[in-house]
Amino acid sequence: MATITKAPAPAPGSTRGGGFGSLLPGGLAPGVPAAADALLVAARQGLGEAEGALVPRERYALAHRSALRAAAAVLAARARPASGRRSRPTSAWRLLVGVAPELGEWAEFFAAGAAKRAAAEAGRPVVSQREADDLLRDADRFLAAVEAALGLTARLPLPVAG
Repeated sequence: MATITKAPAPAPGSTRGGGFGSLLPGGLAPGVPAAADALLVAARQGLGEAEGALVPRERYALAHRSALRAAAAVLAARARPASGRRSRPTSAWRLLVGVAPELGEWAEFFAAGAAKRAAAEAGRPVVSQREADDLLRDADRFLAAVEAALGLTARLPLPVAG
């Protein structure tokens, strides 16, 4: 992947957080498996990277990947391996609908953008600045929905630039 061009780091007190309000002393949220917690932290960090990316295709790809990590966190927390014969690979977005139907509309939305994310990661200029900014906000809202679905303390989404 191409080198990411970043803007200056967010100011202290920014809405970008690295943790959750309901964390236990060891860093994990109650009832959330360590793998899911690690994926949520990676998703939050990815949103921070996306926020700092100046090139639209990079911002878009990073935001979409952060949403994918958030979906993977739900799968890590709720999905159980199928017994018996292995099946063909399935999209995380399709699996998400099965384990968290309340996130179904989000899953459809992000699944529809997967090809565009792949093109952006390949370096093709497939998104505008507006599309990248919109996806960043949507990924942030999705992460908040995932945190709520996993019973974590709610936080404020990114402010909408006006």
